Amino acid sequence: MNMVQKIEHWGDVHHTKWLDVVRIGLGLLILGKGIAFISDTGVQQEWIIQNNTLGFSGLMAFVVLHTVAFAHLVGGLLILIGLVTRFAAVIQIPILLGAIFFVNISKGFSFLNSELWLSIIVLLLLVLFWVVGSGPYSVDNYMRTHRPKP
Repeated sequence: MNMVQKIEHWGDVHHTKWLDVVRIGLGLLILGKGIAFISDTGVQQEWIIQNNTLGFSGLMAFVVLHTVAFAHLVGGLLILIGLVTRFAAVIQIPILLGAIFFVNISKGFSFLNSELWLSIIVLLLLVLFWVVGSGPYSVDNYMRTHRPKP
């Protein structure tokens, strides 16, 4: 049993039921952020081009924006229902790191920058659910307990 399997096993054994409420809230938050990205693509794309710290062209900003929106929509839904939660959390972690270091930190590292603090909290919760998994109230648990017997 390697280290990753040991961590997954520990997370499966030590998962409390109240963490499922937190997981569902996290999934709703990420899903809502994906919907917000889709609804304001023009504004988001202009912001990326204006704050061009990485040298993005208009097409690259378009691709990055839609990739992030798709990852938030799909990942938020997967975390919400508890299906492949660890995978969905791992996919969200680089996006949150980019949001913290390239988007939110440019607005200043202060107590009043609530978007930065929200991103840090979401990042910490994603790492938590990467370790502990989806929990007892999830599609993963339902599929694990209701396997057809051969």
